[in-house]
Amino acid sequence: MKKYWMAAMAGFLLFSGTASAQAAIQIPAAYVAIGDSLAAGQTPNQQIDTGYTDLIHQELTRNQPVAFYSKDLAFPGFTTADVLDSIQTDEAEKVLGSANLITISAGANDLLRLVQNDSKQGSLTFQQRQVDFALNGARKNMDLILSELTEKSPDATVYVMGYYFAYPHVRESQKNGTSKQLDRLNEILRLSAEKAGAIFVSVDQPFGANGVDKIPNPADVHPNVIGYQAMANAFFENYQEAWTIENSELPPANPLSFEEIIEAQEQQEQKTPKDSEAEETAKRPSDQNKTGYLALQQEIPYV
Repeated sequence: MKKYWMAAMAGFLLFSGTASAQAAIQIPAAYVAIGDSLAAGQTPNQQIDTGYTDLIHQELTRNQPVAFYSKDLAFPGFTTADVLDSIQTDEAEKVLGSANLITISAGANDLLRLVQNDSKQGSLTFQQRQVDFALNGARKNMDLILSELTEKSPDATVYVMGYYFAYPHVRESQKNGTSKQLDRLNEILRLSAEKAGAIFVSVDQPFGANGVDKIPNPADVHPNVIGYQAMANAFFENYQEAWTIENSELPPANPLSFEEIIEAQEQQEQKTPKDSEAEETAKRPSDQNKTGYLALQQEIPYV
């Protein structure tokens, strides 16, 4: 083990001269994943399995010391408002105070819950006024989220994850309008990150407009493990470009339903004192969002 860490440290020195444009590597990494069900690792079949945050953690442990990893602040269905509320809780304060590496996935639920996807017809519809209102709210909330993290996690480097085009199965004539709205969301996230001194991670290029190999279910916008691999590798292009998650490194599928996760957590709570911290666990899905992140198919009335 000692020999391994010496070799890892030698690697850090080797790459230090070429990574000046990247943020400093955190040693040991104390990694906290925040956000919606992409951060939680939701599959195209409404289950939880290996997501991009888990792959980031896996690659970190292969290359450097890792103090801890938590995705307890990642919930399926969360909007930017929900994420803001979650990081303001007493439960979040301790884990955020210990973090030196944070990733955030937030914003897509604000937008895509307003998009009606008819997967049988291959069509998308939305109301522009609703979208404009939602994107403005996402911008305000993201600014507040990043401000909170500056205060609660002063030692952390924060990475704001962008989003991909989520509807590769629809007809070509239907893609442009929704794609433009996702571009607007990504620009909002990029500008918010830049203003707060965080790092924006663009993930749309590996998916493109026709990423059916990464988003296999026409009725669901969540990626498979290949899609999550692309997201994790986009992160490492900003963290340490020499580190890449290869296909051979992807873990075997081990999906869990929301019910199985809830049951396992309830059993764990019965065995473990309430004040103990469970590491490397999938968080219970939000009680208010049983269908999961970006799973809504009906338009929400404008308020």
